Amino acid sequence: MPAFFEAHFWNFANEELWVGVGLLCFIGILILAGVPKLAAGMLDKKAALIQANLDEAANLRAEAEAMLAEIQARRAETEAQAALMLNEAKSEAKRLSAEAKVKLEEDVARRTELATRRIAAAEAQASAEVKAAAADLAAQLAEDMLRARLATAKSDPQLDAAIGQVAARLQ
Repeated sequence: MPAFFEAHFWNFANEELWVGVGLLCFIGILILAGVPKLAAGMLDKKAALIQANLDEAANLRAEAEAMLAEIQARRAETEAQAALMLNEAKSEAKRLSAEAKVKLEEDVARRTELATRRIAAAEAQASAEVKAAAADLAAQLAEDMLRARLATAKSDPQLDAAIGQVAARLQ
């Protein structure tokens, strides 16, 4: 039970009474001096500062979220552009490959045609050279035979016919 309900508490000789009176006077002086208002004002300032910090943190968070959304959008856009560029590069590579294949086939066909012409020309030239050599040899042999026969006989009808045939073939 509290001491102020007892009779000896209210005796002026009691120290506890004077401690209580002094405490009440001190609290009264503090109230008159405006200490509670000052403390409340300081607490309000501190609360306002904390609220301002919270608001600033909320703003920063909102800005960070906006920046994150923007970065994610840029990333998505960049990935889409990269995919598009990759597809374009693949199609360009396929087109260039097809063009190179066509050019290669044309080049091979052209070179084959050129080689065929050169071979045909070489064959024709070789055939002409063989024919010319054969004609020269036949003419030389015919001349040698004619000289040999002329030395033995003055005229031979078979020889005259053969010379006519050689002359016709040479032209």
